[in-house]
Order: sequence, then structure tokens, then C-alpha cells
Amino acid sequence: MRIARWRHRDVLGEGFVVGDEVIGFADGSTVAEVLAAGLDAARVLERETAQAHAPGRVPGVPLDEVTLLAPLVPTAIRDFVAFEEHVEGVSASVDGRSEVVPEWYEAPTFYFTNPHTVRASGETVRPPETARLDFELELAAVIGGVPGRPGESLTVDEAGSHIFGYTVMNDWSARDLQSREMKVRLGPCKGKDFATTLGPWIVTADELEGFVDDEGFLAVRAEVFVNGALIGHDLVSNMGWPFAALVAYASRNSVVVPGDVLGSGTVGNGGCLAELWGRTGGLTPPPLVAGDEVRMVVEGVGEIVNVVGHPLAAPAIGHASLRSRSRTR
Repeated sequence: MRIARWRHRDVLGEGFVVGDEVIGFADGSTVAEVLAAGLDAARVLERETAQAHAPGRVPGVPLDEVTLLAPLVPTAIRDFVAFEEHVEGVSASVDGRSEVVPEWYEAPTFYFTNPHTVRASGETVRPPETARLDFELELAAVIGGVPGRPGESLTVDEAGSHIFGYTVMNDWSARDLQSREMKVRLGPCKGKDFATTLGPWIVTADELEGFVDDEGFLAVRAEVFVNGALIGHDLVSNMGWPFAALVAYASRNSVVVPGDVLGSGTVGNGGCLAELWGRTGGLTPPPLVAGDEVRMVVEGVGEIVNVVGHPLAAPAIGHASLRSRSRTR
């Protein structure tokens, strides 16, 4: 199943993508409600929707007549750093030294990013003022409901059933801002939170079962192109942990809920420019600028395309004030 949100003639639609058409959910559900009900309920809804749109009944809408929106409104977005090759290259670019610290191997690490600045494929992305705008090619898992089981402190085996499906993800990055922020031992924040692209739709987990290897990794090919030129490509199965382990770790002493998005982290072998900058010791290929087109393709899932817009100027904040550290007024 492919599940999407779209706009057609100023009307919002939510439903299935079937062939080259979009078809609204038969019961009028939203994507959020379908995720909460879980994958088994979605299969039932798929059959009901197919019956409602059988030949001679209400037709679907051609895909090329709608504007696809981000396929969900995330409840939260966690972004992991699960590819060793990516860490090797980016550490040299951002921190000045190529290394994978021993702690990386001990457990999957993630940060929370902004669910309110999600962009759809086809949108123009306006970055902050930056001299090192970058993309990050990722596959993201979307959490769905499992009846009778809250998403708390899951085992790896339990976590797999909470993965409703997958979508392509671009974690846009302003590397100069990110580098400054992370020297403070916190972040990234403004180097990342201005835009995350998700799309073009959610492909349910069962659709990708044929790509799962013997160790439980998704062996799908991921590619990124800038202005039509292939910049990087990798197999998602090169990540250090399978997606079920990422979900289990996210839920440890915590909770994952339907609508949560968990990014794999950037794939290796050119999944972002910063990895390549770290390996070459220079800004080759060059940072993104206004007018550049970034296209990402993940086998079995789909593609997202965005054009870089002109940067948005930020209001001045000013440097920190040096205080007296007096303890009394």
C-alpha cells in the first residue's frame, strides 16, 4: 500500500495511491487515524476503499492532477546517525578530524528535529543564511499503532511490528551553523530545524519485505542527484542497526507513538556533501545555492524533489552578555 496526502482544486485529500491515481479513504479517515489504527486495519480499509471505487463507481483522481503534500503530520521526528561511513566523512568536515568514536558502536544515537517545518516533494526550500547548505539522503520509518501494546520500552522483536511503513527523508543542513552549535556540546539546532522533506508517500512495511536480507536489514538502493548529476548512492542495509533496533532504542525508558518518524541517518558513499568535503579536504562538490534541484530516490519507496530557494534573513540576536556572577542584588 502507498498512503498519501494531497491537494486537488484547493481540497485536501488523504488516502491510497493506486497505480497512477489517488483514492480517498472510503471511511473518510485521516492518515493520522489510519496510522493509529495500525497496519492490519489499514489492509481492511484498503479493501473497502477498492470496493467503493470499483469500475462504474466513484473514480479516483489522476496523480498528475494533484499536488502531493507531506504524507503525514509527524508527532515527533527522531533522526539517527546509523551509517559508519557517513560519520567518518562528516566528522572531518564538521569537527576537523575523521573518526568514529567508540561510543558510536555501543548504541544508536539520534536527535529530535522540528516536526513543524516538514516540507513536501515539489516545495521550494528556503534555508537560513549559510555558506554551506547541504542535503542528507535518508530512509525514514513511520510508526503505527499495535492494538493492545503501547510503544514503551520495546524489545527489538516487538519494535518491528510498530513500523507501519517508510518514506524518503531529506534532512536539510546548514553545516557552518551546525559546526558552531556543536562546539557548545549541544545541538544541532538552527543548523537543522529549518526544513525536513518527507515523501512522496508512505509505503507500508509489507511492500518492502522482499528487500529484507538475512540479518533483518533493508537492502534497498538510495540515490541523490543535484541538478541531474548523481552525487551519492548506497544500500540502506549498510546502516549499523536495522530499523527495528532503532525503534526499540527510541522507546527505551520512553515511548514511540503512531505518527512518529525515525530517520535512518544519512547513507554513506556521498549521501551528503559534508561527507565528501571531509574526504576531499575541500568544498567539492560545492555547497547548494539558490536554484539547485535536489532529487532523492529510494528503491521500492519513491522519489522526492526540491529546489533551493533564496535564504531567509535572520533578525539579529547579539552576542552573550558577560555577567558579573554576583549572587546577591
